[in-house]
Order: sequence, then structure tokens, then C-alpha cells
Amino acid sequence: MAQATSTNEIVVLEDGSITLPQGYKAGGMHCGIKRKRLDLGYIVSEVPATVAGVYTTNIFQAAPLLVTQESIAKENKTQAILVNSGNANACTGEQGIADALVMQKEFANELGIQEHLVSVTSTGVIGELLPMEKIKTGIKQILQSEFELEENFKQAILTTDTCTKQLAVKFEIDGKIVSIGGTSKGSGMIHPNMATMLGFVTTDANVAHDDLLNALREITNTTFNMITVDGDTSTNDMVLVMANGLAENNQLTKDHPEWSIFKQGLQIVCESLAKKIARDGEGATKLVEVQVDGAFSLEAARAVGKSIISSNLVKTAIYGTDPNWGRIVTAAGYSGVPIEPNLLAVSIGEYKVFEKGLPCPIVEEEVKGYLENENVVIYVNLNQGDYSATAWGCDLTYDYVKINASYRT
Repeated sequence: MAQATSTNEIVVLEDGSITLPQGYKAGGMHCGIKRKRLDLGYIVSEVPATVAGVYTTNIFQAAPLLVTQESIAKENKTQAILVNSGNANACTGEQGIADALVMQKEFANELGIQEHLVSVTSTGVIGELLPMEKIKTGIKQILQSEFELEENFKQAILTTDTCTKQLAVKFEIDGKIVSIGGTSKGSGMIHPNMATMLGFVTTDANVAHDDLLNALREITNTTFNMITVDGDTSTNDMVLVMANGLAENNQLTKDHPEWSIFKQGLQIVCESLAKKIARDGEGATKLVEVQVDGAFSLEAARAVGKSIISSNLVKTAIYGTDPNWGRIVTAAGYSGVPIEPNLLAVSIGEYKVFEKGLPCPIVEEEVKGYLENENVVIYVNLNQGDYSATAWGCDLTYDYVKINASYRT
């Protein structure tokens, strides 16, 4: 049973799923892309859902992203999402586009819906053609009841992830119970501005498309775009939010009196998924959070946070429990933000290590002891304004090199 906590009027279900909102089912199976693990999954709504998406900023966008964006643009609706893992269908030319369209058409036929109402996405190795006969055989079988398990979907989207990632929330809008559920994958090639991650969010709320899209973009900037594992931005990444309206609330727009509750719920789901991706970085042992305060602009706060959380020297120091504050200060200094060195203050956990241009006296063993925790927080105050931002990442370990040195084998 999902553990529940409460945030104001919002109930948070730590193990809640994408099938908590009304009218959704999900499943997955092994079709043969991978040797053993599940590799083909789906989400289906009973009715076409309003959909909003954000996508990788990498110039080399994979074929499924191109097909999905074009399909969604027809009427801002989708009814089903089909995902394969183990093969990214990226840098595969016209054949890759053709294969993505076949996936879309075959699944639409199985569901009896229009082709543009199917979104397709892939994740895995770049530059290899999909094994289409295996995928087509899988599509013809995947709707069977034995594969209709939400857990199967969560497993089918994984690559080097060590765990599944999910969260759901519920709350009232117009006296109706509204739910939002999310799941994601991501472990390596993670960097701000969308990384090698897939995020899927479902809701039974009735939401206007433009406001849903604007909310997703805004929330992405403070969640998925504020995480990093290794500084690489992938070719296949997307976050899709489906809103099928089956909660039967009055249509939500930014002018609705309870819009802020919906937006807060979406923020909670996206932030939780983002942090779980950061914590599950390839080979990682720690979740690292950088809180930046006192910036003269929001952009400056974000830039400093991203710079610190992206520093390999900071990440390796945290892995080695080395309270090397000089690496933190250095990363802030090359962020591109005009920082005043004599105003900067840095703390590792509760321990202030740098202030007014000078190191602070510390008991090194105490700070080392703090860095042994699974969750590490670095506080940075620029003392130049009133803006704040938070970034998340992980430590950098020997295992990251082992995983990525033999990724294709």
C-alpha cells in the first residue's frame, strides 16, 4: 500500500502510480530488444487526453521524438504512449523515422484509434536500427491481460537505472477528487536542459492545453532542468503530461481559483521524479543538493547551482568525503555569473566553510562525517540579491566509469 503524506490540501502517495488517475492503464513485456529484461511498455487512456510535452535540447533529436511532436501538433491530444528500451532509434536516418511510424501505426491498429493519437518514444543505444519484427510481434501481444501491470511499464522503460521511480498526488478541485501520477527513467547522460530521461505524467483533471503546457515548461525549469549526473544531454528525452478530464472538474486554466493547487501537485510530482533520477545516477552513492540564495536574478541562481552540481571535482570530493570547499568556490566562480568573492558564503551541511573571501575554521573529521550521509546539502549565499534556486545531482564514483566503459556490451 502506498505511503501517504500531506502537503497542505495535497495528499502525496510515495509509491503512487500513473494508473491512480481515472481512466488509465499501463503494462509492459519482453519482446526481445534486450536479452532478458522487459523492453516494451505502454500507457493508454480510455479517452483522448490533452497532452503537453517538453523535449531534449540536443540538436540530434531521435526519430520517435520527431514523430511524436508532429503527431501531437495535429490537435494537442494523445491517447496512448508506446515506449521501447534497449535501443534509442537515434541517428538512424529515414529508416528510423519509418520504424517509429510503424510502431505508431501498429499500436494504433491494436487499440482501434487514429495513428496521431499514439506517442512513441525509445531509449537505449544510439545508432542502431530497431529490431522491428520483434517489436511488431510484441505490439500484437502487449495488450493481453497478463502484461497489463503498471509495474511492468515502470520496468520496461529502464536502461541502466537501478530502480523504478514513481509518485502520485491527489487533491480536490471543484469538489472533485483529482489525481496526478508520474513515473520516469534516467540514470546516465543526465544534464540540465533535458537529459537522457523519460518522464510520463497522467492526470484525470480537465485542463486547457496552453495552460498545461506553460505550467509544464515552468515546472521543468525548476525540476528536470535542475538535475545533472554527468554533463551529457541525450537525443531522446521527453516529458509528457496527459490530462484526460475524467475527474469532471470545470476546465482548469490559469484563471481558475484552484489553479495553484493543480500546479503545486504537478510540481510535487515532477520534483520528486527529478530528484529520484539524480539519486539513481550511474554508480552513485549519494544525492547531492545545492541551494543557492542571495542571487541578483533567478537565472544567476540557477547558473551557479548548475555549475556546482555539474563539477566533476565537486562530485568526486563528495564521493571521497573530502570537505574540499575550494572546488565548490571554484565552480561558482566559473559559472559565468559576476559573483563578488568577498560576499560569497558556503556551507556543507551545517558547517560553514567559506565566508568573506576566506576559509572558515572547521573540524575536518566532523565535516567528513557529514559527507558520509546518503543526502548531502551544499548551501551557497551570494549575498547579492533576493533570488534562490536549487539543483540536484550525485557523487561521481568508480562504478560510473565501469558502467559506461562497457555500455554497449
